[in-house]
Amino acid sequence: MTPCPADHPRGEPAASASWPTSARLPHRGPVRSVLPAPARFVDLLVDLTRGLLVSLLVGLLVGLCAGLHAAPAAAEERLRIGSKRFTESYVLAHLLARVADPARPAEVLAGLGNTAIVYEALRAGRIDLYPEYLGTIDREILKGEGGADLASIRARLAPLGFGVAVPLGFNNGYALAMRESEAERLGIRRLSDLAAHPALVAGLSNEFIGRADGWPGLAARYGLPQTPTGLDHALGYAALAEGRIDLMDIYTTDAKIGQLALRVLEDDRGFFPRYDAVLLHRLDVPARAPAAWARLQALEAAIDERAMVAMNARAELESVPFETIARDFVAGLAGREAAPAVRRGLLDKLFAPDLGRLFVQHLGLVAASVVAAAAIGLPLAIAVAARPRARAAVLAVAGVLQTVPSLAMLALLIAMTGTIGVLPAVLALTLYALLPIVHTAVAGLAGVPQGLRDAADALALGRAQRLRLVELPVAMPTIVAGLRTATTICVGTATIAAFIGAGGFGERIVTGLALNDGALLMAGALPSAALAIALDAALAGLERRLRGGAPGAMSR
Repeated sequence: MTPCPADHPRGEPAASASWPTSARLPHRGPVRSVLPAPARFVDLLVDLTRGLLVSLLVGLLVGLCAGLHAAPAAAEERLRIGSKRFTESYVLAHLLARVADPARPAEVLAGLGNTAIVYEALRAGRIDLYPEYLGTIDREILKGEGGADLASIRARLAPLGFGVAVPLGFNNGYALAMRESEAERLGIRRLSDLAAHPALVAGLSNEFIGRADGWPGLAARYGLPQTPTGLDHALGYAALAEGRIDLMDIYTTDAKIGQLALRVLEDDRGFFPRYDAVLLHRLDVPARAPAAWARLQALEAAIDERAMVAMNARAELESVPFETIARDFVAGLAGREAAPAVRRGLLDKLFAPDLGRLFVQHLGLVAASVVAAAAIGLPLAIAVAARPRARAAVLAVAGVLQTVPSLAMLALLIAMTGTIGVLPAVLALTLYALLPIVHTAVAGLAGVPQGLRDAADALALGRAQRLRLVELPVAMPTIVAGLRTATTICVGTATIAAFIGAGGFGERIVTGLALNDGALLMAGALPSAALAIALDAALAGLERRLRGGAPGAMSR
């Protein structure tokens, strides 16, 4: 350790000590540093934070300028169309976007989640319309008994500021299905037959399990004794085909019903209402976008069950992009021949045109959340580092926040903020990043040698000067290690943000889950992993620099 005044018999620095001239006499004026290398900590931290904030600002300005440049001369607003997280909803959302403006398709916020999340997006004005089903509107949104017609549903929606229009021409109802061979062996043809087979393993979608027009009402109507397990709808087909479950909920226009030779059980007591496909929209849409709204009217009764099953099959069985399916259907409506579809492999999906957009969105989510967590966590750690009780309480709260499941956290923040998208996503990621930042900052500050603190006292440094010139420079490598951990956590967790329309590489992962498309899943996972590795390597380089370049000294 460098000699300090307390080490010399007369209380003066030894002649061989390399103390700055300005630090030999006690004073409270500016002192450049007590330590030679880490004293540049503040400049490095400021530069790092400034760089992240400037990157975010530049991204926002570029996006704004691009939007202004691309804006048409007309004053009509560009529609925002949402979708749920299953194949048919993706297809219909892209079809609506293509029809609304063939030259410049409307913005699609795809795969937002279940009915509650998409409806919340509509209520908050995040989207203007989305494809919905009359039975769902009646039972889930309006809490009716089912069976209401279009006119009565429209009248009940109007006071809420919503409208329902453009019946698309097909009914996509709920049903339960089994493997044909198993149903034949057990003699099961109707839903009422299920009551005699309590050992059947039911794997149902989580939304169906919780809906009033789903399992609770169905089990009560038929007296069904099975206890279902929650399962993603797309994965349910694979589980049923492999014999891991015996029974699943289906949509009657699903393409895999015929492919897997499933038996659709007859609803012999008439539990399920009709689910005629319609557009659920905000009431001001026709006035804000009259031309687009007029074009959407052309879809009324334009899609029958056979056409919808065919489009679903192209997406699920042939891996045709949703945009291509929409383009081809619109071409068919206009009497033009559709262009032949090109089957895409992993590399095609990995380097698809949306790669740059998803990268910017994902990096923006991570940068915003880590900067926010550092801005909150570092001052908090400094405030409680010397207070054991407060420190324990803060670490306990941060630890509890990190144990909250990500989807539950997002749902809670959506309810609190009244919106979906980037804001609740950044808030959730910030909360998850707090623990590693606070924990490592507290540990780093606690690890400052007492001799350095004594040296600062001997120089008559004030509390703020000691913190800036001594404690933070020494703790900085440990703090950066916490930033590395927080960044890695945020890169991975940010993929979940796609469930609420915040974008990023999670969009590909969510869509891949909906289609059971492994290549698309990898096309989202690989760039996310690459981003995590790149950011970690950059922060590791900063950590090595702060530790003086000693390879053996670096740690996580």
